[in-house]
Amino acid sequence: MSKAMDHLRVATYNIHKARGMDRHTSAQRIVSVLQELDVDIFCLQEVVDSPAHAIYNQAGEIAEGLPDYTVCFGENRPLHGGRYGNMTLSRLPLLRWRNHDITHRREERGVLQTDLELAGGHILHVFNVHLGTGFMERRTQATRLLGPDVLGQEDLINPRLVVGDFNEWTRGLTTRMLRGSFQTFRPKHGLRFPRTYPGVLPFLSLDHYYYESPLELVRARLVRTRKALVASDHLPLVAEFRIAQRKATAA
Repeated sequence: MSKAMDHLRVATYNIHKARGMDRHTSAQRIVSVLQELDVDIFCLQEVVDSPAHAIYNQAGEIAEGLPDYTVCFGENRPLHGGRYGNMTLSRLPLLRWRNHDITHRREERGVLQTDLELAGGHILHVFNVHLGTGFMERRTQATRLLGPDVLGQEDLINPRLVVGDFNEWTRGLTTRMLRGSFQTFRPKHGLRFPRTYPGVLPFLSLDHYYYESPLELVRARLVRTRKALVASDHLPLVAEFRIAQRKATAA
């Protein structure tokens, strides 16, 4: 893992099908943005995986450009002769993964779960989320997200990290429910926790992190490089966590 064995760096990034603010579609530009980030886990949303079409072979180009990462792709719907969904890349050993369907009436949506091995044999459950744009849609998706099939699975006895594009910039049901179960930080104006959407002049906070012990937030930063400002309509949001030592349980 990054820096020391007790630190973990994660990035969430909605790549907007690699269509930039200049209306140019370029997976290679997305790859360039990612290559500049020294993180252990990438959680990407709105990725197209259609190898038959060069412009839509985005998952393939990203995987090729980041060869040191293990790649998982969660298909939410077919698109351009291929598939479309969330993509998680990790430097940590992958134990298992699965995609959860949380679609409600409108566009298909999913949560990509990856179980990763931390130092010392511990496990981290990472959930790469992309919720819907409709208010009522998100209410149903939030209930499913926190329900027994996703975050409430009985065998999830290890720490959970829930990250991605929640499409919620107010204190809606999703935010309230997740804050009731997880720690988070509140994106806001200023240099510490800037807003992430739209990329060139962000005024909304759509991308969020929810986490639990032993993860402790060290710092978070918005990536506002020249490439990132035009590569997508979102900006990458990077968070660094310290993994606190668990206290031994008395016999």
